[in-house]
Amino acid sequence: MNFNYENKRISGILTVLPQNEVAFEDEAENYNFSVKQSMKLKKIMGYEKHRIVVGDTSVSDLCVFGMRHLLDEGLISGDDIDALILVTQTPDYYMPPTSNVIQGELGLKQDMLCLDINQGCAGYLVGLIQAFNLLEQDSIKKVALLNADVLSRRTSNRDRGSYPLIGDAASVTIVERTDDNNRIHANLKMDGSGYKDLIIPAGGMRLPTTSETGLMEVDEAGNFRSLDHLKMNGEAVFNFVQTEVPPLVEDLLTVAETSKEDIDYFMFHQPNRFMLEKLADKMGVAREKLPNNVVENFGNSSSVTIPVNMAFNLGEKLLTDSYKVCLSGFGVGLSCSAMLMDIGNLDFCRMIDY
Repeated sequence: MNFNYENKRISGILTVLPQNEVAFEDEAENYNFSVKQSMKLKKIMGYEKHRIVVGDTSVSDLCVFGMRHLLDEGLISGDDIDALILVTQTPDYYMPPTSNVIQGELGLKQDMLCLDINQGCAGYLVGLIQAFNLLEQDSIKKVALLNADVLSRRTSNRDRGSYPLIGDAASVTIVERTDDNNRIHANLKMDGSGYKDLIIPAGGMRLPTTSETGLMEVDEAGNFRSLDHLKMNGEAVFNFVQTEVPPLVEDLLTVAETSKEDIDYFMFHQPNRFMLEKLADKMGVAREKLPNNVVENFGNSSSVTIPVNMAFNLGEKLLTDSYKVCLSGFGVGLSCSAMLMDIGNLDFCRMIDY
């Protein structure tokens, strides 16, 4: 499915990362493998350290902290925010929507739209698409897009296939109208037949959490987890990404009448270094144009990895310069998305600790 927009821009990016940083070596003995085996995996996948929340820290805590930073610094005005979109798969509650919780905690105006979107790895682009759609309305001039997840709280710390790469984070992206004559192209693809390949089986209405769903079991690969924990079929997800993302990006560039050589950066979702290196090679893109260093420094924070990628690897450059960027998110759903736009001359681009 293709989308196109004009006269819209990203005007600011803020990422919020937990202060709690844990090294891979400190957790190696948690797994049902020799430390030597785990160190080999570390080298291949690019594991190093990750940021994870402490205690009951939740999505609204990270988002409110980030928004208050922007409000207190005068980088945004609460009265200017006409819509607040939250993309998360770890909401504070079943009900009410966590976006309403955030709006209430911040004391924002009532004349606004609050919206939760249940999306994961492709969620940054899904959120941007929704923000651009809302900006077509005369009453909406500025949107705060919040992406946040605390998946470490739903991942077994004895699952070597998932826990070392999981990170927690939040981001605030301000999206608004502009008089610049710009064009934004996007597309996405969904394959719900693979929904079981990346799933938390228990906790919803299909399989409510009980004492039985919390029982730990060992799988055929030697990982311990319960039905309350995230479960990933790594091979299936890898094959989905390698098969679906390259043609999705090719189709996007064809519609936009743009070549890969015209792209300054490919700012993709960050599952792990290995997958991104293979993806760059398959797409015929120079690895230095497709950064892959987020997981080794912060962990995979689902939909937040793309703004973390931009803030970490481009940072202050985005305050003064502008780049033609291809964004792409892929994973849980199974879903994949891509977007081509100019990003730069931002009002702010910051990384802060919670």
